[in-house]
Amino acid sequence: MKSMYFAVAMTAALASGAVFAGSDDVKWISQCIADNQAEGQTPETLTTYCTCMNNKMDDNETKTITQWEKTHKKEEEACAAQAKWKGK
Repeated sequence: MKSMYFAVAMTAALASGAVFAGSDDVKWISQCIADNQAEGQTPETLTTYCTCMNNKMDDNETKTITQWEKTHKKEEEACAAQAKWKGK
C-alpha cells in the first residue's frame, strides 16, 4: 500500500508540472513524502509541500526535509499554505 501511495504522489507531481532539478531532489522529496504519509494529506498536498520545502533549502544542506523543517518554521508555514495542508 505504501509503495502505491508513493507512486500516486510521484505521478501527481509529474502530472502537475513539478520540475525536479535532479535525482538528489527526487530522493529528498520522496523521503519527505514517506515521512509524512501518516498525516492524512492527499498525494498532491504532500508532493507540493515537499517540493516547496526542497526548493527553499540550500543545495548543500545535509539534513532531510523533515529535519530541516523543524528549525525553519517560516518556510514550513509558507509551504504548508502553498500546498493547502489541512491541520497545520
